[in-house]
Amino acid sequence: MAEKKRGFFGRLAQKIEDVLTFRTTPDEETIDELEDVLISSDIGMQTTMNITDELRARIRSDYLNTSSELRDALKEIITGMLDKKERLALSRETPLIILMIGVNGVGKTTTIAKLARRFQKERKSVLLIAADTFRAAASEQLSVWGERLGVPVIKHKEGADPSAVIFDGLAAAKSRNTDVIICDTAGRLHNKSNLMNELAKMNKVISREYPDAARETLLVLDATTGKNAVSQAKEFGSVADLSGIILTKLDGTAKGGIVITLADELDLPVKFIGVGEGMDDLRVFDPKDFAESIFEG
Repeated sequence: MAEKKRGFFGRLAQKIEDVLTFRTTPDEETIDELEDVLISSDIGMQTTMNITDELRARIRSDYLNTSSELRDALKEIITGMLDKKERLALSRETPLIILMIGVNGVGKTTTIAKLARRFQKERKSVLLIAADTFRAAASEQLSVWGERLGVPVIKHKEGADPSAVIFDGLAAAKSRNTDVIICDTAGRLHNKSNLMNELAKMNKVISREYPDAARETLLVLDATTGKNAVSQAKEFGSVADLSGIILTKLDGTAKGGIVITLADELDLPVKFIGVGEGMDDLRVFDPKDFAESIFEG
């Protein structure tokens, strides 16, 4: 994982090392410089303050005296922010219904295909539901991926009721004893009331038609949008009960610090990260590995 993220973390790691090399004593000036480094790395003001406040507390309680001890403490603090324990893992129960949400352009359709591929490797059957009927291209793109993967896709015509597509998709999934059902949805943040009503209706259909199925609602965000990803997460979080985030386009991005902000400020688990264009470049998120990568560069 570290190799793919070297673009962002190489720069952040070097900045941190520059501070700790020049300032070998964990004093207030060192903390101030670390604050500047973290903020400039798109980690966000509030999250940066949370990190450095905890760092100050560690210096006092653990009697940190060296830059090496400070580095280790910083690594532990960031790991703690990212680690959402059991919420990090995708449900292993089947049947599993995954509702995928996110604005256009974040790589949602491709991510759905990558998820389907992961489940196929686990010997699980998959069915895709094209419930983004707002854009004709969305259903067509999903159909193309379905054909490539050999996965069935349930779709209706453009403009159809998304919940009707969900209904038919669930009926097909039940008749085939499908393990995993992945539902694409429209991402229209410019009209929150319509989005809220649409998601509420789809969830009602799922609860009524498949009450025993495990559920996940995953928000797909583009890492390259930086702080805008946090805004999107807040907006979608206000209309949907999110169970986790998939962060795409993390390969080499200078905006990778947003992972820490999302985990800290919104208390949302990052479940997967996209680190490339290949079908196998959707990685399970590992907080410890991620934090280690920051300091390895």
